[in-house]
Amino acid sequence: MRKFLEIEPADVRTIKIKELYSFEGNCAKNRIWYRGKPDQLVEFYRETRADSTLFWAAPMTKGLEIRKLHTGLPGLVIDVITQIVMNDFNGIEFSEESEYKEAWEAVAKDNEFEELLKSALKEVAIVGDGAWKISFDKEISKTAILEFYPAERVEFVYKRGRLREVKFRTEYRHKNKTYWFIESYGYGYVNYSLENDEGKELELDFLPDTEWAKGSNVTFDDSVMWAVPMKFESSEQFKGRGKSLIDSKDSAGDALDECFSQWMDATRAARPKQYIPQRLVPFDSNTAMPQKPNPFDNRFIAIGDDMSEGSAAKITVDSPEIRHEAYLSAYITALDLYLQGIISPSTLGIDVKKLDNAEAQREKEKTTLYTRQNFVEMVQKVLPKLVYAVINAISLMNNNGVVTQATIGEVKAKFGEYANPSFESVVETIGKARTSGTMSIEAGVDEMYGDSKDEEWKKKEVSRIKQENGIAEIEETYEINDSTPIEGFS
Repeated sequence: MRKFLEIEPADVRTIKIKELYSFEGNCAKNRIWYRGKPDQLVEFYRETRADSTLFWAAPMTKGLEIRKLHTGLPGLVIDVITQIVMNDFNGIEFSEESEYKEAWEAVAKDNEFEELLKSALKEVAIVGDGAWKISFDKEISKTAILEFYPAERVEFVYKRGRLREVKFRTEYRHKNKTYWFIESYGYGYVNYSLENDEGKELELDFLPDTEWAKGSNVTFDDSVMWAVPMKFESSEQFKGRGKSLIDSKDSAGDALDECFSQWMDATRAARPKQYIPQRLVPFDSNTAMPQKPNPFDNRFIAIGDDMSEGSAAKITVDSPEIRHEAYLSAYITALDLYLQGIISPSTLGIDVKKLDNAEAQREKEKTTLYTRQNFVEMVQKVLPKLVYAVINAISLMNNNGVVTQATIGEVKAKFGEYANPSFESVVETIGKARTSGTMSIEAGVDEMYGDSKDEEWKKKEVSRIKQENGIAEIEETYEINDSTPIEGFS
């Protein structure tokens, strides 16, 4: 049988695939998509020598140019998701009142933490990850200074799969050359170094801006790191790094922009055209030459004169028909493919009547909730670590030693229980819970208004609701007279 079949084993081959972008190049690509500038998209795809069949990379034939339009959808998606998460953020909660809570609140106030967190969430959504850096500068602030560095300015050093060091990179320009100031934050130390654009290490006093760091390396307890990474999901392409919210949507975004640009180009091309005999073409008063229509208006087209007997020069007008339904169908399909797995069209304010029925849209709304929940889980993991790191950094700077998590107590990032982006959705969800008997009036009022109303107002609101529903609260008192026997007892 073996001789009859002659089975030949497969060759062991090495398949080489050349990556188009490095990690930094991938971050730059995502940033350009977020910015939404058509000229930058064109330049980027031309410079990176991407596939020339892509809409943004394809060159246009001279004389047949069309406007390359960008919908701005990537930037809108990231801004809306960030706003949804931040609107539901209710601050940091400590398990009990303590001096550590006061220390954190002082740091948060001094650094305008909520605005800083919003900016950090946006950066993570664009480039996939980043890291918080804790530092001290008495000329700027009396307490700890918080900074967030995005992915392209951060390098993570792992050992046996565990994070051991975070390197923060700051760019400096000096005499038309680029230099990188590197702050290496590890467990128990902060070291400083300076490199040129070729990776060669230089003395710290080589630049006036980094001269202060010479001899300023810091050491402390090796159980603490003054840096906290923040990563959204995990990248399959770049191990140990995060994945952007729009990382895999390049082709879908390119197709969407192409559909929209073609539609608008067809609208421009379908303007009424005037066919004018040569003798009636308007002339330029300066050159005495016939006027030429420009590519924008293209209002008239010159045709030959009819020289037959009895003919008269006539101007005819033609208005082409635009196939709006075909363009709309292609645009909706491309839009739907781009938003899949990220956000619901209705969350962005897109007219849902053109896309799906109401039931399908409610199901799609869950996509927004899933994405929002991924961000919430990331923040809930990172912020307690950041609070512990800040408190320990302050304690070590004051020579008070390391503060354990047990001493600080439990720290939580508070978010609303219901991940609905609108008050109407919250009312609908709580109404269903109340109708099914799975939620009390008190819990419903507390969840609906959250921190926007104080506890006294909530108690009065619960009382008003109960009165309107005919629920009366009466405190009954019983008076027992020793001389009067109670029935059933002797």
